Amino acid sequence: MTLLTALNTALRDVLADDPKTLVMGEDVGRLGGVFRVTEGLQKDFGEDRVMDTPLAESGIVGTAIGLALRGYRPVVEIQFDGFVFPGYDQIVTQLAKMPARSRGLIRLPIVIRIPYGGGIGAVEHHSESPEALFAHVAGLRVMSPSNPSDAYWMLRQAVQSDDPVIFFEPKRRYYDKGEVDTTASDQPPAHRARVVRPGTDLTLAAYGPMVRTCLDAAAVAAEEGRQLEVVDLRSISPVDFDTVRESVRRTGRLVVAHEAPVFFGAGAEIAAHVTEHCFYHLSAPVLRVGAYHSPYPPSRLEDEYLPGIDRVLDAVDRAFAH
Repeated sequence: MTLLTALNTALRDVLADDPKTLVMGEDVGRLGGVFRVTEGLQKDFGEDRVMDTPLAESGIVGTAIGLALRGYRPVVEIQFDGFVFPGYDQIVTQLAKMPARSRGLIRLPIVIRIPYGGGIGAVEHHSESPEALFAHVAGLRVMSPSNPSDAYWMLRQAVQSDDPVIFFEPKRRYYDKGEVDTTASDQPPAHRARVVRPGTDLTLAAYGPMVRTCLDAAAVAAEEGRQLEVVDLRSISPVDFDTVRESVRRTGRLVVAHEAPVFFGAGAEIAAHVTEHCFYHLSAPVLRVGAYHSPYPPSRLEDEYLPGIDRVLDAVDRAFAH
């Protein structure tokens, strides 16, 4: 399947399994979403289960919270990453806080799907990577799949979770293909990181769209005699630090990569944690790779803005120079 088809299949399966599961968002019904992730769902499950909403992100999230209070499991689509900010208030002041505010008596099993990142030649507000803003908020789970199999299973696990989940979908990987076994019963939990390429010389940690970039970089490095281990974090909050620490203790070096700007990005937290807990195993400082600390540029400059294989390999070279 493509990653996009895997997401569509996951939504179809959760809608079929639980009549309390709903899909809602701008153009998710008749159009099937701007990326066609929800294509065919309204036709098969009806307008009461797959609902087109007004263009009002705060109202969409607020309505989902009300539905969750009445026992439903809403799956909300935010059409583009930069469109989430009108709903940010509802997410951080209500969705994230309600379970703690009620001392656990109220659960809000809501999934907010956000296509994110660049690589599609779009303008600002259509290519943002705001995951660190949500990972900083206690009470939210934040995750991002990098391949079709994880897209299917992580979305299913997100819908089944009683905690609110911000589910970031790497839009430039929507058409990447991979094997998906929808009958497998031994899937790891969504918050567990995965070593997707073993190595001995350096650890590359990434999530979402950058995992494929790091795998490509590791393949190039192998031609130069360096064996890089690639860790797919999968979850940004919580972070599976156990898997990261185990990898770094084997390799002695760490480069963290994400599309978001390096400044105050998720990589900073991982770098600080590894430096604190693996200091005597490190042969070099932990390095970070990401976008520049500037507004998202016009599409002609996108390739210069986004981190690619060369920027990852440059960090690898700097790590080995120590």
